[in-house]
Amino acid sequence: MAKLSINLNKIATLRNARGGDVPNILQVAIDVQKFGGEGITIHPRPDERHITYKDVYDISSVIKTELNIEGRPIDKFMKLVLDVKPSQVTLVPDSDNVITSNSGWNPIVHKNFLTKIIKKLKDHGIRTSIFLDPNPKFVPYAAKTGADRIELYTGFFSKGYAIKECGCINPYIKTANQAIKNCMQINAGHDLNLDNISFLIKKIPFIAEVSIGHSLISEALYMGLENTIQSYLKKIKINLP
Repeated sequence: MAKLSINLNKIATLRNARGGDVPNILQVAIDVQKFGGEGITIHPRPDERHITYKDVYDISSVIKTELNIEGRPIDKFMKLVLDVKPSQVTLVPDSDNVITSNSGWNPIVHKNFLTKIIKKLKDHGIRTSIFLDPNPKFVPYAAKTGADRIELYTGFFSKGYAIKECGCINPYIKTANQAIKNCMQINAGHDLNLDNISFLIKKIPFIAEVSIGHSLISEALYMGLENTIQSYLKKIKINLP
């Protein structure tokens, strides 16, 4: 059963646009859990353009579900997550100039680096996930790093689904099946929305977690936050027996 983890980056972006503390990100973190969110995702970038490092410490104090911290494992990030000890750390190979995460790791090239990072995290009892493009050949190398999960970058799927490209889901199914064969769980995230989430879950029903931020917050402008979260939960659970 896929859990819904809600990414709060866009809330922080809105707050930072004016300075101050409106909207209050701690209150939003509390509310999305109260409204049914099964986890919180945050992605502190080195330039702190949305979630700040202070936010991470503050948000961790109000989490009653699960906290997933995404990011590039630079020294500052590693100190942060080892201090906070969230439920999960998702390693993302962001460069400094990207607007949003737009590709996964190549674990063939970065296997040794990722293995060292993941060992540090697991030594502190933190579940680990590697952001990965939908490519089955990457999975055995991802498994060799010691990671518990992969997070499928679903940007390609979302674009294909929007133009009714029938085969857009196939690489994801193959990659997910390969993950299961390698004893890894599967997360998914990026550009998922109320229109495409049911199809993804139907085709890959063993996804453990979906992380959704930009679309969910955008839809909440029209539908309200509580109603939007409940709508996602219905879409995610609809295919369950």
